[in-house]
Amino acid sequence: MDIPRVIREVLAVKSLQNLVAFLEPLLRKVVKEEVERGLFQGTILLQRSPRRQIQADSLKLVFSNGVAGTLFTGSKIEDKEDNPLRIHLVGTPGSPPSSPIRVEIVVIDGDFPGERDDWTSEEFDWKIVKERTGKRPLLAGDVHLTLRDGSSTIGDLAFTDNSSWIRSRRFRLGARVVPGSCEGLTVREAMTEPFMVKDHRGELYKKHYPPALRDDVWRLKNIAKDGTFHKKLQAEHVNTVQDFLKLWVIDPDRLRSLVGLPDKTWEATVGHARTCTMGDKLYVHRCRQGDVLVLNPVCKLEGIVVDGRSLPLGTLDRRQQAQVQLLVMEAYENWDTLEEVDEAFGRAILLQQSESCFLFSDH
Repeated sequence: MDIPRVIREVLAVKSLQNLVAFLEPLLRKVVKEEVERGLFQGTILLQRSPRRQIQADSLKLVFSNGVAGTLFTGSKIEDKEDNPLRIHLVGTPGSPPSSPIRVEIVVIDGDFPGERDDWTSEEFDWKIVKERTGKRPLLAGDVHLTLRDGSSTIGDLAFTDNSSWIRSRRFRLGARVVPGSCEGLTVREAMTEPFMVKDHRGELYKKHYPPALRDDVWRLKNIAKDGTFHKKLQAEHVNTVQDFLKLWVIDPDRLRSLVGLPDKTWEATVGHARTCTMGDKLYVHRCRQGDVLVLNPVCKLEGIVVDGRSLPLGTLDRRQQAQVQLLVMEAYENWDTLEEVDEAFGRAILLQQSESCFLFSDH
């Protein structure tokens, strides 16, 4: 008898038995999961066929307006016009259901539904994005609404996490009827266009479109907060968009030399600044010789008053224009002393015109 061979065979059998004992529970679990998955998918396929057809007269939820292309965590979600979002029930002839309908606001993957413009409720539910492990729910605030007379306003609602961690890097807002709230009716879910959600700290460096006069100058394109250009402008007391535009009106070459941007980049920065809303204020500079200058918020001359009468700017000769420019520069250098008035009052001053007066009289 070959004793070593017998021993090897016995050990091999023993090892195989141990392997089988080890794999058996794993195989049972895998088989169970696959069977359950197959049953679940089969159920969906059975339900999907009749619900795939979207009837022309079926009810559906819609958002009244889209949201901005980028949102920030912690900030109130509003529509593109900075108004509260609204949900409406539309799509069926006649008046909306008289009884209130409960609606839930959810987060949907930004890639859903791809190129299609229809979906089933099961597909919609499958694409709801939940919070990351250990994080708060993705949406904080009014996630449950009650539609009365077919509409409701979304009040306080904000994201608690950014969208960078999912494959599409974008979210959609979705709205669905709470099960049992609308018995006997099929209501299609609503979705917004996809958008990005960034961390709130990114909002601190966000550019404004359009910028406001009192915005920090780094809110303009191509000027980074605490960057080289920003520091150069600060050194010359150009701290706000208004300061930037005033210097651009008075001495564009000096401003350009401070920033030192390439031509196209510079044009983009100035173009962005010029979209700023001027508001309804004018500024009055009372000169020592008695003449009065009326300027807009960025030191652009709106008119000049001589001896109580306004002189049309188009009538100034070259010498007078040079004198006026000196007075405008004087106003710029003493901006804090100028009198701020409502635009209507400033325009009233300029309505008093006289063709017979001269720009400068001997004082």
